[in-house]
Formats: sequence, C-alpha cells, structure tokens
Amino acid sequence: MEPREAEDRLYPAELPELLPAAPEVINRRKFIKWLGGGLAVALVMPPAALAASPKETAFTNAKLPESQIGAWLHISPDSMVSVFTGKVEVGQNIRTSLAQVVAEELRVPITAINMIMGDTDQVPYDAGTFGSRSTPAMGSQLRKAAVSARETLLTLAAQEWKVDKSTLQAANGKITHPASRQKISYGDVVKGKQLVQEIIPDLPATPVPEWKIAGTSVPKVNGRRFITGKHTYVSDMKLPGMLYGKILRPPSFGATLITVDVSKAQAINGVTVVHEKDFVGVAAPDLTAANKALAAIKAEWQTKPQPARAEIFDFLKKNASNAPEGGRNAGTSKGNITQGLSSADKTLKATYTVEYIAHAPMEPRAALAQWKKGKLTVWTGTQRPFGVQSDLAEEFNLPKEQVRVIMPDTGSAYGGKHSGEAASEAARLAKAAQKPVKLTWTRPEEFTWAYFRPAGVIEVSSGIKNDGTLTAWEFHNYNSGNSGIHTPYTVENQQIQFHPVESPLQQGSYRGLASTANIFALESQMNDLAQLANLDPLAFRLKNLKEPRLQAVLEAAAEAFGWGKAKPAPDHGFGLAGGTEKGGFTASCAEVVVDRTTGAVKVLRLVTAFECGAIINPAHLDQQIMGAMVQGLGGALFEAIDFENGKILNPTFAQYRVPRFKDVPAIQIVQINRPDLPSAGAGEAPIVGIAPAIRNAIADATGIKLKTLPLAPNGLSAHLKKS
Repeated sequence: MEPREAEDRLYPAELPELLPAAPEVINRRKFIKWLGGGLAVALVMPPAALAASPKETAFTNAKLPESQIGAWLHISPDSMVSVFTGKVEVGQNIRTSLAQVVAEELRVPITAINMIMGDTDQVPYDAGTFGSRSTPAMGSQLRKAAVSARETLLTLAAQEWKVDKSTLQAANGKITHPASRQKISYGDVVKGKQLVQEIIPDLPATPVPEWKIAGTSVPKVNGRRFITGKHTYVSDMKLPGMLYGKILRPPSFGATLITVDVSKAQAINGVTVVHEKDFVGVAAPDLTAANKALAAIKAEWQTKPQPARAEIFDFLKKNASNAPEGGRNAGTSKGNITQGLSSADKTLKATYTVEYIAHAPMEPRAALAQWKKGKLTVWTGTQRPFGVQSDLAEEFNLPKEQVRVIMPDTGSAYGGKHSGEAASEAARLAKAAQKPVKLTWTRPEEFTWAYFRPAGVIEVSSGIKNDGTLTAWEFHNYNSGNSGIHTPYTVENQQIQFHPVESPLQQGSYRGLASTANIFALESQMNDLAQLANLDPLAFRLKNLKEPRLQAVLEAAAEAFGWGKAKPAPDHGFGLAGGTEKGGFTASCAEVVVDRTTGAVKVLRLVTAFECGAIINPAHLDQQIMGAMVQGLGGALFEAIDFENGKILNPTFAQYRVPRFKDVPAIQIVQINRPDLPSAGAGEAPIVGIAPAIRNAIADATGIKLKTLPLAPNGLSAHLKKS
C-alpha cells in the first residue's frame, strides 16, 4: 500500500459529519470501512475467547473491561488495527510514537495502525495528556496489549492448524507455519471478532536492540493531512444548521454583572440570546450577526480592586501561606540548615522572581456542541477529554454516558488546555438554540481568559566550603509551584518549602510546570556559587553531583558546545545549566552577545543534551526538544503578561512578545539513547535549562547577575548604566 493511499485510508476527512455523533449525515459504510469493519466495543461478552461481532457496527459508550485486549485494540477482517487511547495529540507526535509501539509488538506495518484518540465514547478512561506520561504510561499499556494480542493470534492459529505454537511466526500482519508453508492474515484469524482475552502483563516485550519500527524516525503518520490542509481543527468544523456563538466578557477579572439589557440583541433575526446569572451569550447564523448581537447588549458591571503587575511580587510574598503544601513535590527538611550556613566559608543569598506568562497556542480554545435526543456531543481541543466530560455532565445534570467529548488533533496546548471553558459555553448556547453551535475564542480572549503560568518569588540561601563543597541549601518558592523544587545536588543541610498563594490571576499548568521557575533559580544560584568558589561552573556542578544521568547530559552538552576549550569573545558570554523533570535529564549551554551601545541581547547558540531512556522516534524527539528550546527562549528573554486593575494590557501577538525567526539562534541537539532504561516522556524537561543557561551567559558577558524572568524584555541598557 502506498503511503498516501494508506494515510487517506486511515485518516479520512475529520469533519463531524463523518463521526458517529451526527448519524443523520454519516455514510455508515464509509465509516465502517475507515475502521476496517469489526466492532470497537462489545455489549454482551460471552465466555468464549472471541465474542462474535454483530453484523452492523454500532458505536455506543459501552466498553470492554480495561483488563481485556479488546478495550485497547481491534483487528478488522482486512487486518487493519484500530488502537484506542484517551491520550490526545497536541503537536507532540504521540499519535505516531504510540502507533510505533503497537506496530512493533504486533508485527504489522505502521500503515496498518489507526489510532483512535480522545473520544470518550470509544476509548478507555484516561486522566489526561499531561506530565509527560503518554510515553511511559500509555506506551507501556499499549505495548502489553499488543504483546498479548500477538500471543493470542499465535495461539488461535496453532489451534486451527493443530500445530505447536512455538513453530509459528508472526510478521507483517500474518501468521506463518514455515514447515508447511501455511499462511493466514490476522484478519482471517480473528474474523472480525473481539479479543476478549485478559492482557498478560508479564509477557516479555521485544528487546530494544531488536526494535525495527520503534526506535526509528517514522514520519508523522497523518503529517500529509496537516501539510495539505486536509486536517480539520475544531475551528474549521461545520454541521448542518450550525450557529456561531459569542460570549459577553466582563471588563476585568472578578467583575460581577449588575444589570443587562439583551432586548436589542434578541430582536436581530435568527439570534438566540442566553442569560443565566453572569453568563450572557449569543448564537447566530453567522459571525457577523453574532458580533452585531453581542455589541447590541448593554451591560453594567461592578468591578473590584486588583493588584497590578508592578506590585505582584510584594503581593505574593505578603499573601503566602507558611504551611508547606503536601504532595510528592512538597518541601523537605534535611540536616540542620542553621548549622549548614554557619559552617560555610562563604554564603550567598538571593531572591528570584518569575512573571506570569501565557501559553500562546496557535489555535485558541474552540468547541462545537450538539444536543441530540438528550445527549450532548462536543468537539473541543482539550488535554482532558474525560475531565471535560465530567464537568459537562455535572453542569448539565447528565449521566456521563449522555456526554461525549471528542478531541481532534489540535493546534498546541503546552499544559494550557486542561479546562473546557469553550465546551461549556458552546453547550449552553446549543441547548438554548436547539441547534449545533460552534464557538471559537478570539486571540484577546485566549490571552485574557485562559489561565497563565504562575508568577513567583523564590528565595535561596546557600553555603559552600572554600573547596566548593555545598554545606547548606535553603529554598522557598512563593506561588509558582513545587515541581522541580528539589535540588539534584548533594548537600547535607537542606530546607525546601513551597508556599501557596491565592493568585490574583487565573493560573495553572504550563510546559514543565514550576520547574521552569525553580530550576531557573536553582541553576542561577549554582552559577553564582561557582564564581564565589572560583570554580568553573561545570566543574562546580560535577563536584556536588552524584546523579549519573544528570552528569552525563551536562558533560555531553559541554562537549558539543566546546565548553572550556576557548574563552568567549569580548561582550560574548557562555552559560550552562541542567536539570531533571518527569524522568527526563537535560543540560543546555548558551552563547550570547550583548551590544553595550543599545543594550540588546542576542542568543547566538544553544546546545541541549537530553536523555529520556530508550528513544522511540529520534526525529520526533528532536522536534520536541527544539520546540521546548524555542519556547524556553521566549520565557527567558521577553514573555510576560502585563496587567492592571484586573485587565490584561497585552492580549495580542502584536503586544505579547514571543520568539520570532530573528530570535532563534543556531541550535544543536544531542540525544543520549539509553536502551537499557524505560522510555520517558520528552514534552517538558528540555525547556528547564534554557532560561538559566542564557542568564548565566549574560552574567559571563557582562557581570550582571539577573534574577528575574524575563531577563531582558527591553534589553540591558538600564543594567549596563549601573554596572
């Protein structure tokens, strides 16, 4: 099968008309052919090893037990393999790497795999796509299901041919018996029936050195659809009779609605107006009418005072809780911090601050909602389809089975799309209008009403001996979070604590969580301690480090960068930083140049070494690392949300500075493959060393030790005048 033919077969046009939620416009035969026939779920499960599929495929929310193979994959009569997972694709290429895992263990071509992802009616429950858990958790689960399926196929073929199972081979979607030259396809073995056997968790998987599909740079399985524009995002989708929704937003955070007059909006032909407490929205036949109706609404709001950006760090410190928050990343106390500081030959105390920043996804929040016979179906870009399903079920007082959430591959998230605001808004409007409603947030709405990476204040006190041995490490994080809060360096006396704060802005997950802030402070402090000890920054880290995986990436990044082989040119500086997060180990080196006339900072080179166990797809891992490096560049140099009196002052790409082509330096990536270790996720860890490496390079070039993110949104002129 040619790649293009296979891709078109596996990924037909993804408009809602082709999905089960719109049965009146489904070409059922076409949809069944897409899945390759067979049944994705079983309503009645007989005791036999294979349950017969009904003659007509029907999709319901009934699912096989997750302990059975059929809950995770189904083999159709033409040997196509449908794989079911609650994980979703947001640009990290997990659709491809999970398909590789199944194809490897099931011994089928990658083109035979059809990934069905993030559809609450069809896939097993999943908490969501976050925490770099897709590869280690879902990859492991699907590997076990595929290995069990392969063994089941061999068993069934052996029974049919009455031969010893050990004499059979599975390859290329077929079972062969070399002695008799008999062959049978997987589809003919299964005959469209469900695999209801239990998954055997301890069956041996294929050893990494024997991988043929996993471990290779398989192209993005539906990449052609993105390149040619065939892929449909939620904001592209349409249903017959669909209306377009708009929401009346408050003038500032925390504002409450006092009075509202919707009469003029209601008078516009074809417009439905919904007013429920503080929620006011409209649905209209087109966006022009929807915007006109929204503008016709007269509302009076009561606002309340809010802290501004200029005072946020004082606010966070004054309003922090002194009780450490629990959880696996909560604070720790080890040794005696007072004695550790008093026994030090040299001490260093510093305060670091981190601004709120936005996720800035290419595709803003969007949702298409449809009610039919009391059931709600929503297409939306979310990292938590089942979480959104639960929220909608609670909001509309429905059983979960009456809510279906479908997540098409969407236009990026970075931890910013755990919530389902657009889904709720579209569903409210669709229920009132009794027609499908699509709602797409504008860019200012995305920048204003989505949640932000938390701002934070981090206080660090540390001590060293004259030889550079760490004696004390005291670390307090106010508000930005506890991920990555623990130091990987060896120090006998530690006090580490996270202090939560009631944030004035809505905040939540971001790529790497709080480790972007904590490792920035940690690695900046380590750099300044190295200078205090008169040691090379790399040598100082290695002296105080026992974690071999972090040692390895630090040394690999330094080697590729040429660390220690030459001094930087005048006004140039070299910086280094490392860290670990979510099972990944990373180190970055940066070269910057500072224009002392204008104060401009230019990052010339970035080198990142990264290790996440056994690599499943080298090319896609490169893309993950590079994406994290570029995103980290923005957070390091200029990204920051500006706000005052509850209003966002820079809610567009023209005002909110993200990296542009001219900002991107020469990038080198060093992958460290560890086939002896389980594969870990790569979506988060590579970002954490970028900001501190750039900061340390600026310090090397100028002697200016910056302690806030972003480092140089307006250049270094003010700092250079002081120095």
